[in-house]
Amino acid sequence: MSIPRNPGGRFPAPCAGPNRREALKAGALTLGGLSLPGLFQAQSAAASPVRTTSGRAKACILVFAWGGPSQLETLDLKPDAPDEIRGDFRPIATSVPGIQISEHFPMLAERMDKMAIIRSMSHDDPAHLSSVHHQQTGHLAPRPKSDADGPSPLDWPHLGSLVARVQPRSGALPSSVIMPWTVAHPAAPGGKAPGQHGGWLGKSFDPFLLPGNPNAEGFRVEGLNLPEGLGPDRVRSRRDLLSSVDRGAVEPPSWTKTQARAFDALLSAEARGAFQIDREDPITRDRYGRHIHGQCMLMARRLVEAGVPLVTVNWHDDRKNFWDTHLDNFNHLKNRLMPPTDRGLSALLDDLAARGMLDETLVVWVGEFGRNPRITRNNAGREHWPRCYSALLAGGGVQGGMVYGSSDRWAAYPASDPVSPADLAATILFALGIDPGTEVIDPIGRPLPINRGTPVTDLLA
Repeated sequence: MSIPRNPGGRFPAPCAGPNRREALKAGALTLGGLSLPGLFQAQSAAASPVRTTSGRAKACILVFAWGGPSQLETLDLKPDAPDEIRGDFRPIATSVPGIQISEHFPMLAERMDKMAIIRSMSHDDPAHLSSVHHQQTGHLAPRPKSDADGPSPLDWPHLGSLVARVQPRSGALPSSVIMPWTVAHPAAPGGKAPGQHGGWLGKSFDPFLLPGNPNAEGFRVEGLNLPEGLGPDRVRSRRDLLSSVDRGAVEPPSWTKTQARAFDALLSAEARGAFQIDREDPITRDRYGRHIHGQCMLMARRLVEAGVPLVTVNWHDDRKNFWDTHLDNFNHLKNRLMPPTDRGLSALLDDLAARGMLDETLVVWVGEFGRNPRITRNNAGREHWPRCYSALLAGGGVQGGMVYGSSDRWAAYPASDPVSPADLAATILFALGIDPGTEVIDPIGRPLPINRGTPVTDLLA
């Protein structure tokens, strides 16, 4: 039995980004050593007028299923396919007649009326690292189809960095946060995936990294609590001293952007409060699940409630190959991956709705690709498959209770309405009120559109 070839689909045209010499020049122009207010001032000064849309979302929570979840076990089951395609899981009815998803997403099934499924996500890159760049920036990586390259100044900026660039904000909180780590793969030569930082926009546009496990007893964001005997005046004095020592350096060794953010956050009750997850009612915390993924989802809600426009929750460093289920696919999904996702994502939707925030907060769940329709029988695994996979969207003006696009009989290729990573990124920008065609000026003076995809406006009410 062979898997049919893709009947066609639209993919973003490669963009001629800066070459290596230009990227190095850009690195020399980055604004290292800024305090957080200075960072926002620099971003504001660099911003060009943003073209707006009718999108009504004020924030986006991007939940990234790092490793590539199987479409056939999550959102696009094929119960009538042959055994070597179908797998072990059953589809179950949802709250919307005619839409079925996996039996191991029972809580999400009850909330299908709040969600939309894309079953026709598609691209042609089977490599983890370059596909992360594509999914999290909306642009092809400098070297597509490769796990060899880690982050570099050649990268396109992360979606959160682009939002910060075209919609600069003031205040003590950053425009974009990534938690609980920037994803990396131990089997990939490049290690850390590209596309998770400011790229050629410079380090001043890096998302703020919030590392650690919010479920851990006594969890604190490093640097947000003043040591005993150290008052705000002494903090300001130390900040000024470090700034003066490092002033003039291209990449100051001690006065890094992360330290600058931490110093400013130390002086901000707003910032400290947003990150203090232990202020939440224990009952609320229980609803999300007392595990790192659930508590990251709760932290994401706290941050968008405090005004952060884009929060990325990456699947954590579980030391068990994440969603990359080459081996024992069904047991990993059933016992390790799907239950915390089901609980955490369901609690997030309920919590946002109860607070009147769901209509203004776009929630997106997606991985970098899907899994091969044919099961590898000797180890019950599925290999990488970018040609067809699924995404889940809710809130932020998304029409609940709908499926966009379709896959063929084996979930191998889109049968209708293919959606590329660029299109999904364009949809996020559009929902946030940002025209994807908005141009920014790169470090050598070229105007570049922040996205070349097509928003899937049929998803939006």
